[in-house]
Amino acid sequence: MKKFLEDIKKDIKFKSAGPGKKLNEESSSSKEPAKEPAAPAKPRYAPSEGSQMAGAAALARIQHQQKPRPLSSQDAIRNQVKKELMAEAAAAASTTSVHKDDSKTDPKEDATLFSVSGVYFICPLTGTTLKKNERENHIKEAILMKFADDPLEASIMMVHTFNKDREKVSAAIEVIGKYIDNICNNPTEEKYRKIKLSNKIFQEKIHPLEGTQEFLQAVGFEKKSLEVSGQENMEEFYVISEEALVQVEHLKECKTKLMSAEPVRAKLDRQPRVFKPSPQASRFELPADFYNLTAEELKKEQQMRSEAVERNSMLRTKAMRERDEQREMRKYNYTLVRVRLPDGNLLQGTFYAREKVSDVYEFVRSHLLNSWQPFELRAPAGQKLNESTALNECGLVPAALLTFVWDAAIQADIEAACAQSQDILTSTLMSSIETLT
Repeated sequence: MKKFLEDIKKDIKFKSAGPGKKLNEESSSSKEPAKEPAAPAKPRYAPSEGSQMAGAAALARIQHQQKPRPLSSQDAIRNQVKKELMAEAAAAASTTSVHKDDSKTDPKEDATLFSVSGVYFICPLTGTTLKKNERENHIKEAILMKFADDPLEASIMMVHTFNKDREKVSAAIEVIGKYIDNICNNPTEEKYRKIKLSNKIFQEKIHPLEGTQEFLQAVGFEKKSLEVSGQENMEEFYVISEEALVQVEHLKECKTKLMSAEPVRAKLDRQPRVFKPSPQASRFELPADFYNLTAEELKKEQQMRSEAVERNSMLRTKAMRERDEQREMRKYNYTLVRVRLPDGNLLQGTFYAREKVSDVYEFVRSHLLNSWQPFELRAPAGQKLNESTALNECGLVPAALLTFVWDAAIQADIEAACAQSQDILTSTLMSSIETLT
């Protein structure tokens, strides 16, 4: 608009400048034809001061209201793409920065912030300390390595440990037991000395299970291809060797071992630790290993707690209460127990949630300097714990702080005799005492 007004002004000035001249036209006035005198022009009056001020105000108003020229479609697209790229780059930089900060402070990433770094196990065959997800593979490898030294023992472990369906294991062991009984009871009968591999019972109950054929070979069966009457093709059999056939008592012992064996399981590592007296004794930060909950169940945990408040305000049957209690107990696989000793020190250990209170007593006693001296363990509320009750049934999951109390009568006799040492725990454990943070 401003340019438009300036063009109008220039046009007015041009028109008021008089007639123009040609470039090749002589400038001599003598050659110009005589002209009649023009009529006197009307006088031009300069605009008044008020008019000038009004015009200036109008021009200023027009300039103030003037809008910028709209961009073309290509310009608009370029600008939009540029803005989006800049926004994405800024968001990526911000996210990276947040992740770097979180990696330093997130307790899920920093195991040192937990009361215990995790749940660990000890392999009974190798003595190796294992994480939860390492147990199965390590034990399988250890059993397979044992074949070099004792194939019979290894095959028995294999049968009971590698196969998870206990009913199928029992059925297979029963059939193998009958094979051995038939041989021991009828050592001269040819038909009992061999087992046809294509036999239906063998195919359904023996062949699918790991370790069963290794056991048969360990006790003296050999795989052979034999002719079958009425058939052109030969069939595979397990045939008892002559050496094994004469060792009837050994066969019976092998059967007994197979039937009485148990699966090889990694032993829970208590991870015993002792801490100095601390006001943080009842504060627990546990890793996910202690919970028997999926990610979805964890999300619902808060909702379930809210619903529990409502349920408690309702009249419920005994069966309803017991069902809720059972569901609550199944939430936890393990529990972390601390025991506050008379000297204020704290003894800590990891337990299965379903273990008995008596297992905690045994754990504590194993670390006492005077293991013979009777004592009690009391719950957080002060009541004595029943040793035959499971920890989860006592509400001591997923963590609990118990109080250690000496038997009053015996302790009084010891103090009277001035024969008691100030130390409570073994020197081995006390040498690694820590500060609880």
